[in-house]
Amino acid sequence: MVQERPVRIKRRLSAILAADVAGYSRLMHNDEEATHARLTTLLAGSVEPAIAEHGGRIVKNTGDGLLAEFPSAVEAVRAAVQFQARIKDLTIDDVEDNRIAFRVGINIGDVIVEPHDIFGDGVNIAARLEGIAEPGGICISSSAYDHVQGNIRAEFADLGEQNLKNIARPIRVFRVIDGAVPRKSTLSRPDKPSIAVLPFQNLSADPEQEYLADGVVEDITIALSLFRWLFVIARNSSFTYKGRTVDVRQVGRELGVRYVLEGSVRKAGNRIRIAGQLIDTETRAHLWAGRFEGALEDIFDLQDHVTESVVGAIAPKLQREDIKRANHKPTENLAAYDYYLRGLARHHRGSMETNHEALQLYCKAIEVDPKLACAYGMAAWCYIQRKARGWMIEHVQESAEATRLARKAVHLGNDDPVALCMGSYALAFIAYEFDTAVAFMDRGLTVNPNYATGWILSAWLRVWRGEPDLALEHAAHALRLSPLDPASMHGAAAYAHFLSGDYDMASSYAESSMRDNPVLLLPVCAYAASNALAARLEPAQKGVELALKHNPGLRISNLRDLAAFRRDQDFAMFADGLRKAGLPE
Repeated sequence: MVQERPVRIKRRLSAILAADVAGYSRLMHNDEEATHARLTTLLAGSVEPAIAEHGGRIVKNTGDGLLAEFPSAVEAVRAAVQFQARIKDLTIDDVEDNRIAFRVGINIGDVIVEPHDIFGDGVNIAARLEGIAEPGGICISSSAYDHVQGNIRAEFADLGEQNLKNIARPIRVFRVIDGAVPRKSTLSRPDKPSIAVLPFQNLSADPEQEYLADGVVEDITIALSLFRWLFVIARNSSFTYKGRTVDVRQVGRELGVRYVLEGSVRKAGNRIRIAGQLIDTETRAHLWAGRFEGALEDIFDLQDHVTESVVGAIAPKLQREDIKRANHKPTENLAAYDYYLRGLARHHRGSMETNHEALQLYCKAIEVDPKLACAYGMAAWCYIQRKARGWMIEHVQESAEATRLARKAVHLGNDDPVALCMGSYALAFIAYEFDTAVAFMDRGLTVNPNYATGWILSAWLRVWRGEPDLALEHAAHALRLSPLDPASMHGAAAYAHFLSGDYDMASSYAESSMRDNPVLLLPVCAYAASNALAARLEPAQKGVELALKHNPGLRISNLRDLAAFRRDQDFAMFADGLRKAGLPE
């Protein structure tokens, strides 16, 4: 009898690259066919050629990503940097909600090799590294770092030892810093307790309830921000971590905060459960964890319990009346609140279609509760967006409606910072009522000094009033409150420097704003005008070409529809710059 030889397992040392698409489920939910088509194009045109060029092979595709093997860690990192840069260039004009961004993890390990797959701890570590990378980012293990350091033109940020899911030992991780992967600086903490409320998980069976989870975070953030002794990071920056597995120490460094609040929301029928945990970003210690459950009509009380518990964990001696003031809700009408939250969810997507949908939902909220001041403010904001992006069709009629909504917002919203700041900015930008606008804007920021959106609107208001120094001061304050959402702040700073005659700084800030949010028209015009007045005609002309791409009907004759300068000399300088850059009369 012939004895069978045991099957010999084939092993080798390899550099493993794992990549997937950030927020893939959300993208597929929004538009399956378009997402699939874009992903297929990016894989075939950017990812696969880069891997092949650097000597790698794709082991398998995973639906929303891939696993690749390289004989060299240096080549694996070079391939990742190359395709990340290429993808960023190709998707820069995409609407943010539809933009595809890969996360990449790279590790060196001894792997088991089969004809169509590879296995082992080395593969698992690469996959977990990909899970903690930011969208468009690359994380590598210390074993890979030892091979690539000094052999590749990139910098690396040491993220320290990370506890990766299902990996028995801590892994030291490095983030690749390159032109394709923006550096996030470590921010110093303010001189008072600081906190960021991270996006809550939607644990409901219905993915459509995502707006409810986001709304709960929005309300808790606002409630916390009303405590003057707290420093609260704005929603827009906190939500850059949505859909990502993040290390709280990294969040603490990037946002400059001591505490983070994580949580989840589950809705089943008429019942809702909100769970949360407060974490110290330095020690990772859990200072508080709790779960609150009740009927859907009790949602405001449940949110209040979360806020009270968080504040109580940070400052046990806080006076009860302060808590009650912070927990004041804009409405007790659940139907109006639901329409308002749905409007916010549409509003943050930023397209002309979703802007229209948001406006309709805010108007429905007003129909249900005619005293809901924040809904008037956000409805007015929809018209601000329509004007700023060239979406208005009936200018006179729409401007009149925006003014009506803005006046209702500021007069109903005595203690509502959203109503006061949004309404006041509409009064300035659309109705040119600058002095009235400043009074209500300042009141809104007095009510909530942590309201980052209010500070940036105040910066723009000072631009239009011809007060560049105040504009820069308020933009800087807004940026500290929302450090990961710089586009609008940099846009206001560009105009402030433009008004001061510093065209180099103006064009630099405008270019930064364009890079962070390419669809904003105002920074593009600042870029074109400042370069033209600095006698840099080639970039100025490119700026005008881009502006006309965003708004083909833009002309010198209708420029006041875009730029609400109070002083004639400011507008004349702006128009002169754009005229020299080639904007038609």
